[in-house]
Amino acid sequence: MIRTILIPLLAIVGIVFAAITVVKGSVPPPSLPPVIEPPRPPYDHFVAGSGLVEAASENIAVGAPISALVTRVYVDVSDAIKKADPLFSLDTRELEAQMKSRRAAFDVAKAQLARLEAGTRPEIIPPQRARVAAGEAEVADAQAQLLDAQASLDDAKMQNTRAETLGENALSAEERSRRKFSLQGAQARVVAAQSRIATAQAREAEARASLALLEAGTWSVEIDVAKSQVAEAQAAIDALQIEIDRRTVKSPVDGKVLQKNVREGEFAQAGALATPLMLVGQVSPLHVRVDIDEFEAWRVRENMPAVAFARGNKDIRTDLTFVRFEPYIVPKRSLTGASTERVDTRVLQAIFSFDPKNLPLYVGQQVDVYIKSDPMTRSTASTSPASNALPNE
Repeated sequence: MIRTILIPLLAIVGIVFAAITVVKGSVPPPSLPPVIEPPRPPYDHFVAGSGLVEAASENIAVGAPISALVTRVYVDVSDAIKKADPLFSLDTRELEAQMKSRRAAFDVAKAQLARLEAGTRPEIIPPQRARVAAGEAEVADAQAQLLDAQASLDDAKMQNTRAETLGENALSAEERSRRKFSLQGAQARVVAAQSRIATAQAREAEARASLALLEAGTWSVEIDVAKSQVAEAQAAIDALQIEIDRRTVKSPVDGKVLQKNVREGEFAQAGALATPLMLVGQVSPLHVRVDIDEFEAWRVRENMPAVAFARGNKDIRTDLTFVRFEPYIVPKRSLTGASTERVDTRVLQAIFSFDPKNLPLYVGQQVDVYIKSDPMTRSTASTSPASNALPNE
C-alpha cells in the first residue's frame, strides 16, 4: 500500500522539480557592462573603418646597398633626424685601400702633365748641342779617313798597274803578291771609311733631330693626352668616392627614427627584408590609413569630416583632415580580430592626417575611425559613383 502511493508521489515531485528548473534556466542572464566602453560615433550617418597610424611620409624601411659588416650606427630609436643625416655605415676598408692606389696614379699623371707643360729644361740644350758638334767632328774625321784611304787605294792601283806593265820577269812573285794584297787592303780601307762616314752622319742626324725637339718644346698633342690621363685618374677617384659614400646610409626625409634593428658589428643584408634594418618617417603630422569595406566605399567622398578614437580609451580622440584616397581597391591586411571579420574583404584605403600634439598615439597603432556620410536613401544610392557603374538591366 505504501509503495503504491510513494512511487507516484516521487514521480510527481521530480516532474515539478524539472519544470521549475527549466523555467529558471530559460530566464536570460543579466548582461554585463563592457570592460571598456566603446566610442560613440559623433555623426548620425557615418562609415566606420579600422585605421592604422603611420608616418606622413609613410613608414620608410631603410636598407643597405650591399651586404656588408656594420661599422657604426649614428642614431637611436626616437632620435629626430634631418634629410641626408647619416644613419649607419658599412665596412669600407677594401675601398679605402683602392683609393690610395688611385690617388697615387692621379699624382703620377698630374706630375707628367706638369713636366710637359713646363717645356724643355734650359740646361738640357747645351749638352745636346755639344753632341751635335761631336757628330759633325766625327763626320769630318771619317771623311778625312776616307780621303786618306782613297789616296792609298790610288797609289796601290798605280803600283799594281806598273807591275803589270813590266811583266812577270821584272818583279819577283813575292813582290807581285805584296802589291796585290796592298791593293785589296786599300780597297777594304775605303769601304770601311765609307761605312764610318755613314754611321757618323746617322749619329749627327739623330743628335740634330733631338736638338730640334728640345728647342721646339713640348708638342701640344702630348699635353692634351696628359690632360686626358689626369682627367681619367680623377674620374676613377670620384667613382670610388661615390661608392665609399654609398656605404654610409643616410636618411631620405626629415623625421624620426621609428625602429632600429641593426647594431655595430652585425652583418647587414642587402635587399628587402621582413624586418627592416631601420624604420624612419615624418611624424609631424601623422597619417591614418583607414580601411573602408568595398560594400561601403560608395558612401564616402573627399573632404568629409572624420574622427579617430584610440582603442581602449574613448576619451582619446582627434579630428582628422582628409588627404587622399588610394584609388586601387586592395585586399584587407589589417585585421581587427572581430569574429564577423572576413579575411577575403577588399577595402578602399583613405588617408587622413592629424596633429599628434600631446596625444598618446604612435605609429603602428590601430584606431577606430568614423567618417561622416550622407544618409542611406534610394536617391543617394542612385547618384553614387558605384551605382552609376552598374550595367543597365
